[in-house]
Amino acid sequence: AAALAEDDALRLGTHQLVEERTTAVVDGRIRVRLVRRLGAIPLASTPTAARAEDTGPAFAAHLRELGLDALDWTEAARSLRGRLALLRRELGEPWPDVSDTALLDRIDAWLGPDLERMRPGGSLRRIDLAQALRRLLPWPEAARFDELAPERLPLPSGSTARVEYPQPTGTDDAVEQPVVSAKLQEVFGLAETPRLAGGRVPVLFHLLSPARRPLAVTSDLRSFWNGPYQEVRREMRGRYPKHPWPEDPWTAQATARTRTR
Repeated sequence: AAALAEDDALRLGTHQLVEERTTAVVDGRIRVRLVRRLGAIPLASTPTAARAEDTGPAFAAHLRELGLDALDWTEAARSLRGRLALLRRELGEPWPDVSDTALLDRIDAWLGPDLERMRPGGSLRRIDLAQALRRLLPWPEAARFDELAPERLPLPSGSTARVEYPQPTGTDDAVEQPVVSAKLQEVFGLAETPRLAGGRVPVLFHLLSPARRPLAVTSDLRSFWNGPYQEVRREMRGRYPKHPWPEDPWTAQATARTRTR
């Protein structure tokens, strides 16, 4: 059979002729091509100038290829993500799913404004992720966010301790407890373990020596003071004599200081 000339093919397949713009990010710059196809058959591909509206979609597609590790997950961003993950796991909707899969699927919802502001040669690692993630906070529930999943917890000593939240995995879950690390002397007298997410999740306390080495791990402070504490006291009072190791931890004054002599 004779080959069909291109002009004849175009005339016969006019209804299948498609022109589309494709974008890609190369070395931080947007490259746009105008692609002409007849059905699935590519006919031509020519470079063309990028438009302002190409920026967001191009960087979003680029990020989906690279994955979330291409972003700069600061301590503040990781903490906020962990807090949201805990509330999603325990309370469900409307708290957002912040797993890897969900964040990549919803790039426009939380990163859209930042991606649209990207400049040629700009770096994805300069985006403030903590600020971006806050766009996912549901309203009016967000008014209780700090109450349900606080950044820090007050201690009986008068100081506060940072809450370390587990990071979600690639799916909609987070399997560990939130952790607070504090010197044992700062928690004297605290009987009820703080609970987060509306009382659903107890904090896991990492109780530390004056040198901030681990002494005990517990999510049941009452049981710890009534039992294992006495063994810890026997082992530590000679090693750290300038710090209080009272026989009765219930009535002792919690402190972050060494004992005056």
